[in-house]
Amino acid sequence: MSVPDYMQCAEDHQTLLVVVQPVGVVSEENFFRIYKRISSVSQISVRDSQRVLYIRYRHHYPPENNEWGDFQTHRKVVGLVTITDCGSAKEWPQTFEKFHVQKELYGATLYDSRLFVFGLQGEIAEQPRTDVAFYPSYEDCQTVEKRVEDFIESLFIVLESKRLDRATDKSGDKIPLLCVPFEKKDFVGLDTDSRHYKKRCQGRMRKHVGDLCLQAGMLQDSLVHYHMSVELLRSVNDFLWLGAALEGLCSASVIYHYPGGTGGKMGARRFPGSSLAAEAANRHRPGAQEVLIDPGALTTNGINPDTSAEIGRAKNCLSPEDIIDKYKEAISYYGKYKNAGVIELEACVKAVRVLAVQRRSMEASEFLQNAVYINLRQLSEEEKIQRYSVLSELYELIGFRRKSAFFKRVAAMQCVAPSIPEPGWRACYKLLLETLPGYSLSLDPNDFSKGTHRGWAAVQMRLLHELVYASRRMGNPALSVRHLSFLLQTMLDFLSDQEKKDVTQSLESYTSKCPGTMELITLPDGLTLPPVPFTKLPIVRRVNLLNLPASLRPQKMKSLLGQNASTKSPFIYSPIIAHSRGEERSKKIDFQWVQGDVCEVQLMVYNPMPFELRVENMGLLVSGVEFESLPAALSLPAESGLYPVTLVGVPQTTGMITVNGYHTTVFGVFSDCLLDNLPGVKTGGSTVEVIPALPRLQIGTSLPRSAHSLQPSSGDEISTNVSVQLYNGETQQLVIKLENIGMEPLEKLEVTSKILTTKEKLYGDFLSWKLEETLAQFPLQPGKVATFTVNIKVKLEFSCQENVLQDLSDDGISVSGFPLCSPFRQVVRPRVESKPVNPPEGSKPGDSSHVKTLEAILNFKYSGGPGHVEGYYRSLSLGLHVEVEPSVFFTRVSTLPATSARQCHLLLDVFNSTEHELRVSARSNEELILHAGECQRMAIQVDKFNFESFPESPGEKGQFANSKQLEEERQEARGLEINSKLDIRWRIPSLQRTGEASVEGLLNQLILDHVQLAPLQWDVLVDGQPCDSEVAACRVGDPIRLEVRLTNRSPRSVGPFALTVVPFQDHQNGVHNYDLHGAISFVGSSTFYLDAVQPSGQAACLGALLFLYTGDFFLHIRFHEDSTSKELPQSWFCLPSVHVRALEAQA
Repeated sequence: MSVPDYMQCAEDHQTLLVVVQPVGVVSEENFFRIYKRISSVSQISVRDSQRVLYIRYRHHYPPENNEWGDFQTHRKVVGLVTITDCGSAKEWPQTFEKFHVQKELYGATLYDSRLFVFGLQGEIAEQPRTDVAFYPSYEDCQTVEKRVEDFIESLFIVLESKRLDRATDKSGDKIPLLCVPFEKKDFVGLDTDSRHYKKRCQGRMRKHVGDLCLQAGMLQDSLVHYHMSVELLRSVNDFLWLGAALEGLCSASVIYHYPGGTGGKMGARRFPGSSLAAEAANRHRPGAQEVLIDPGALTTNGINPDTSAEIGRAKNCLSPEDIIDKYKEAISYYGKYKNAGVIELEACVKAVRVLAVQRRSMEASEFLQNAVYINLRQLSEEEKIQRYSVLSELYELIGFRRKSAFFKRVAAMQCVAPSIPEPGWRACYKLLLETLPGYSLSLDPNDFSKGTHRGWAAVQMRLLHELVYASRRMGNPALSVRHLSFLLQTMLDFLSDQEKKDVTQSLESYTSKCPGTMELITLPDGLTLPPVPFTKLPIVRRVNLLNLPASLRPQKMKSLLGQNASTKSPFIYSPIIAHSRGEERSKKIDFQWVQGDVCEVQLMVYNPMPFELRVENMGLLVSGVEFESLPAALSLPAESGLYPVTLVGVPQTTGMITVNGYHTTVFGVFSDCLLDNLPGVKTGGSTVEVIPALPRLQIGTSLPRSAHSLQPSSGDEISTNVSVQLYNGETQQLVIKLENIGMEPLEKLEVTSKILTTKEKLYGDFLSWKLEETLAQFPLQPGKVATFTVNIKVKLEFSCQENVLQDLSDDGISVSGFPLCSPFRQVVRPRVESKPVNPPEGSKPGDSSHVKTLEAILNFKYSGGPGHVEGYYRSLSLGLHVEVEPSVFFTRVSTLPATSARQCHLLLDVFNSTEHELRVSARSNEELILHAGECQRMAIQVDKFNFESFPESPGEKGQFANSKQLEEERQEARGLEINSKLDIRWRIPSLQRTGEASVEGLLNQLILDHVQLAPLQWDVLVDGQPCDSEVAACRVGDPIRLEVRLTNRSPRSVGPFALTVVPFQDHQNGVHNYDLHGAISFVGSSTFYLDAVQPSGQAACLGALLFLYTGDFFLHIRFHEDSTSKELPQSWFCLPSVHVRALEAQA
């Protein structure tokens, strides 16, 4: 026997072999349709008996195997069923002849045969025949199964007769010697009368009868016969048949112990009317009594009427452990015969199936290892493939999956052996796919994304390479690309640098003809290959959704109190709410994106390859809103560290957008990489809200950009910084162009300013603007530009704490009564050796060369379009950096009285701290020219000020106001009024730059007292005309009327007062002549009396003088010092001096 049946199992020993074959030309489809119906009748119950008959069908069986039918009867073809097509009566004789030829092939062993004829009708078909069945067509053949059952019953009758014939002990007859084909020549010339020969014949026949009993459903009888055969054959060392007897004993025991079978394909066998199933449940019951069955007690039907002997059946049946031992013994006996290789191989296979049921994998592997090395004849390639495939399945059966995969792979390689003229690449590919689980491989890349790598990477890579090659030879380039992509993705960590280069080059070569996609690939057998995204090319470690730039971030307008109250919880704290919010926070991000605006996602990636990695068409994968992804292309250097990559896109609609991952094209393979499938990726959330569209504002200015970047303490980001250099007191216009570069109209605009923390004291409005002119141009359509003008006015301190004019002579604050005809100017240069004009940078504040810095932020809040309807706006900030250089300094301020009591002179020492010629002017004064570093004094005659409008006491401002703060505010207000009246301006002709100079902050209380009108206003009238600074004229000899008026502007009552008029003459040489009794005569008393004057009241006193000589006379009015006048300040008694010119009397 040369063709092994690898599908055999121990239960097959009890089956009858029936061959079903076509005769003539029968289509494969029709044949297997009938064959399937025939093979469905695999077991039948014998009539009038409790026995069951099992049938094994084969549609192909080598005739040489049939020659071993005496050795093991289940190998003998006992039934033949032929199927044929016959269309006419003329073809019938030839068809029937072919049937007889087919019978002759197995004629020596056949018990019975049948011919099923399809398509023949008429007289021939109507003739009753037992061996032929006629059917009109393959569809109209309902009685096929019934015919098969009748056929099997006829087989049983023959089988039973042969069993009875062989089992009957005919002592007078000579027992024939049963032989296997290769033994016949060895027994020629043997002594047939020897005791040894007779025992051999008896043992072999007893074994043969055991086979027949097993086939006839008499399990207990077969066990007894097998035991007797073993004893007989062991005594004569007939090892080949001893092995067969042991194997028969094992098979019968297996059938007894394992009713469900060991082949795995038959399913549980039914034993109608038998107690075997019940016995099987108790077969391992400890302490069961074991009694040997008496062979003489057996009847022809194998049924012992004495049921007391049933308890002894288990003795003849081998235990599960003994079954394996006997199998080992039988196989060892088979191994002594070279021609019994097939028998040995099949016995190993049967033993393995039994051990698999017993879950004894290690022992089963020993049998399989033995089967591998059994030497058969020269096998064909197909037989080799079948052998290796069966070995693989058996190893799989016992749980040796890697060993199973090994033999499956050997079978696959055998399919494309060089000796095969037409290699079966499809079969090779299919077998290779079946090896994947054994090597811990799957076709899903997600199985390799988590945990440690399972399996031997080197073997897995070899197998994947073979899959790539096989799929390419099959002519399926898409399959090659998919497997090669899988190899690169899952085995990247185990590839050497050279292997990485080789694999990528091959992949690029394949994808140039068939690009890799993310589509499922479905194989003809229904297996699907999932897509392989390149999540490691490049490797992503962090994904961050970026907020919009500060100038584009939407902000929600503050809603009124009470809105959205329904969404609030009434509880201060709830653990359920806190938990749900925590989960939401892990996914949702607390900023918004804007519809129509470019949004960014930053990925931290690195290249694990030893060469430059080019990634093309890299973009975002999102869900929730319509999204336009703007793909990017990048090139990563070899084995780069973490490298930031920013992917951008534009949301087209509003809603919640979720970033699910990204897509790439690497080496010609398109990949959709989802974040959920990326191991070790850190993300701060992947869901963000997209709000309705807003306009975009871009600002441009007339000033240059600043190198200084403002850092406001509030954390606001400045989109644009501009700088300007101004002199102290200078004003400049900043023209801002507002351009709507978005797609929505700009409808609302608010402008605010904020001066950053500065130590400098600012006077006046630093930034001022008029928004109405700009708003008149709104709504600003996309692409349109509006202008906005801001006035920058810098007014810092103009005082200099350094005393740079020590040499300038000054009398301080002069209150002398001498008339001053005109303001004087005095030019003095500072002493260079003692006070440098440009001190070093480290000098203390207030230095004349110190450059001050002012910083401010202009904030533009704007909105429009759908976003404005939803209550969102944007904020854009402009940083302003102003460097203030000193222009002029007032180093000293003093006052001098003027000729009029209602006026005074303000003396200012002005220092030019610039490097240019500078001109200073005040209201109604000519310009004062100052060279660089020069100091001059200028006197400005000013009318004294009335500060009645300012609060005089803390109680007038507020009950709880700080008196010190009130005084400071009052002083600042007075300084502002004085400065507005002075209107001091400077001009640098060479630079064509102008500005103003302020005395705010320079005037102390003493100076303010001198430039302020006294609360008591004194007026002197000569002949009814006010006499303040003008000369009053009179005639000699004519009396003139002198009137002194007092107006009380203080809040209190004053007086009474006594005033004395003292005339004198000024000789212009420092000598005053008061002895004028002969020149002036008073009409009445020279002393005037004023009664008490109430607040806001007025009083006057009258007198008269007579000038006797011509000349210039002065009248000095003195107060009498008494208790009333001493209570009031001296400055309240400032009366104007009276200058009277006496002219000659008219003739």
